[in-house]
Amino acid sequence: MAEDPAQRRWRLMNGCDRMLSGNRAPSLRERLADLAASGLPELDGRPDVYGGGGPVAVLEKRVAGLLGKPDAVFFPTGTMAQQVALRCWAERTGSDVVALHPLSHLEVHERKAFTTLSRLRGVWPTAERRQPTAQEVRELDEPFGTLLVELPLRDAGFLLPTWDELNALVAAARVRGAKVHFDGARLWESAPHFGRDLPTVAGLADSVYVSLYKTLGGLSGALLAGAEDFATQARAWRHRYGGTLFQQWPAAVAALAGLDRELPRLPEYVAHAKVVAQALAKLPGARILPQVPHTHQFQLWLPGPADRLNEAALRLAEEQRTWFCGPFADRAPDLACTEITAARPALDWTADDVTAAGTALLELAAAG
Repeated sequence: MAEDPAQRRWRLMNGCDRMLSGNRAPSLRERLADLAASGLPELDGRPDVYGGGGPVAVLEKRVAGLLGKPDAVFFPTGTMAQQVALRCWAERTGSDVVALHPLSHLEVHERKAFTTLSRLRGVWPTAERRQPTAQEVRELDEPFGTLLVELPLRDAGFLLPTWDELNALVAAARVRGAKVHFDGARLWESAPHFGRDLPTVAGLADSVYVSLYKTLGGLSGALLAGAEDFATQARAWRHRYGGTLFQQWPAAVAALAGLDRELPRLPEYVAHAKVVAQALAKLPGARILPQVPHTHQFQLWLPGPADRLNEAALRLAEEQRTWFCGPFADRAPDLACTEITAARPALDWTADDVTAAGTALLELAAAG
């Protein structure tokens, strides 16, 4: 019986001595041992019960402080957190219209839950593969109650506006009488690009969502931060959406550990991503988007097809115990795209190491 492709990928990745993109995926036993060994005092306390007290309350208070917001609410998923945020603002503004990018996570990766479940309607300031401009928001041809800005815009290449552009974008929404919500699933690693601390960045928005696993390496979950009355309203809607689970302390403890472990190192990852991107740009036919990464993640485009590159990456892992990247997908004629994440394992790679591994990948792909 053939090995399940996902199992093969996981087995080969965890058997590698070196990783360029991402982090090793631990087994369930390793995950449990890591939580137990974290040394967090919350492990000796009582668990949360239906979202109250325990590690969940500690996490909410800590993240609210990190973002400079009065309060924060734990959610089991970001999809639920963002629907609740937009629903709260729709109730307050009297408008069910949300201005957002068509490449935003809500439009592409959530099966349009905000429209089908929350009965909201999206309008697009632009369809270009970039962040919208202040002028496009000011001149949007119909009224809207909330502007959602994804920071960074992942599907366009983890793109961020400049600090001045972000301020202008928010100001344009205010002129239109709209609330501003940041889809900050990856806000943690965006602050270095802006040259500002997290409270200053988050302070531009009325509400901010952050992920607990995408960058921090937690098990799951999200936080929605804002004013106290907004958080109270969000907790009511969380209950209605089925997000008030009996106990969620494992996710909260993993997130607290991730804040301790990963958050201080993000500026180093962001800086090293630029080294990795420059080295990958030397590969024949390679395209890097953006050419200088805005965060510690970016897109790598190589001559395809994707299935050949994916098999080459697995062979590289099997034969040289080197993990290059996650899966490629065909995106343009003769080109395939993957996402590169320069995390802790990548810090050991020099530019020459990166180029050499990329060259080996292309040679294996050419050999078929």
